[in-house]
Amino acid sequence: MSDAKKLYIKTYGCQMNVYDSERMAEALGGQGYVETQSPEEADMILLNTCHIREKAAEKVYSELGRMRGLKEAKPDLKIGVAGCVAQAEGEEIMRRQPLVDLVVGPSSYHRLPEMEEKTRQGQKALVTDFPEEDKFARLKGRPKAQRGPSAFLSVQEGCDKFCAFCVVPYTRGAEYSRPVKAVLDEARDLIERGVREITLLGQNVNAYHGEGPDGAEWGLARLIWELDKLDGLQRIRFTTSHPNDMDAALIEALGSCAKLMPYLHLPVQSGSDRILKRMNRSHTAESYLRLMEEIRAARPDIVLSGDFIVGFPEETEEDFQATLDLVEAVKYGYAYSFKYSTRPGTPAAERAQVEEAVKTERLGRLQNLITRHQREIQDGMVGREMSVLFEKPGRFEGQMVGKSDYLHAVHVKDAPVAVGDLRRVRIVESMTNSLAGELI
Repeated sequence: MSDAKKLYIKTYGCQMNVYDSERMAEALGGQGYVETQSPEEADMILLNTCHIREKAAEKVYSELGRMRGLKEAKPDLKIGVAGCVAQAEGEEIMRRQPLVDLVVGPSSYHRLPEMEEKTRQGQKALVTDFPEEDKFARLKGRPKAQRGPSAFLSVQEGCDKFCAFCVVPYTRGAEYSRPVKAVLDEARDLIERGVREITLLGQNVNAYHGEGPDGAEWGLARLIWELDKLDGLQRIRFTTSHPNDMDAALIEALGSCAKLMPYLHLPVQSGSDRILKRMNRSHTAESYLRLMEEIRAARPDIVLSGDFIVGFPEETEEDFQATLDLVEAVKYGYAYSFKYSTRPGTPAAERAQVEEAVKTERLGRLQNLITRHQREIQDGMVGREMSVLFEKPGRFEGQMVGKSDYLHAVHVKDAPVAVGDLRRVRIVESMTNSLAGELI
């Protein structure tokens, strides 16, 4: 193995990118690459980028600038940019950073081997189209190494919603759902390799509409019930969902499927109907709250998570207060909140912007409210019994760390358990960002 080429991948952003990075490593494994955690050791460096966060492209250019020394020290080093920034700015990346050898969009990872070969011949490689062939079908053959107890499984990509702030429809393309058989085959493969918990991924995962083995179109709920039948799989999760695609079958599954965990990430973005309309979200605050009521009626113990954009163009104090009111009504166990930042090419980028100081002040108020609810919900876990899937040793001798049904990190002292064990635990303490428990 000493002659193997070394591959270093730096992953930015969402769980979808984590999954994609794994598949990129597999695609290049056939070219003789093994992964390394050190960019200094690498024969190829890939930056798997995300376009969601503020100034995402500039951060990529800064990272590339820091790699100039590595390239100078090792002229044969190949540097590539993948992911959503690559999709959005492919030719510009090549122009601004001549040290980049290849640029590949998120729909074309299956072409990495031929692109790598092209760079070895001294040529640049740029592929950012949306190919007709299924990249998942082309990315076959996971190495049969053992995995951790939890894994991501991508079932849906792309988005047809065209929210005014979002670049996903432009960087990931139209909605595409993998066939049911392909998903089940990959799930079985993961289970054989030690995985006990699978999180189904998609930009709009609950818009899943894959072709079933019966020739019919299956929704996400039907797919989940089929996964529920797999021996060895103990937990199922899914993310990220859109309120408009939470149908009755999926809500019923949340209440009835024992393997489906009581946690749901369902972004709302704003509590103001005026701003939601300007965002092109196609739902209202009232319809979202009714949906929350239906979900909680089906699964009373569910922990909810959401996303919020503060300071969207034209947001007034009244609009922002409506967001605070919605958060107070829902009481999220987790939430992700950000100041609005422009994305070139999106409709909202051309509108009147809220002052930065106002955005900062509003974000602080929102996060204080969210943190209070998170604290109350986490503290309410003390004294409860719940299942914990153990994932790794803790920092202290004999300590093990796992995830609760509700996605909280749980630390257990003197735990005679192995990685991958699912055990009942009584929660005895709520800490800053985790829980402490004892085996039952």
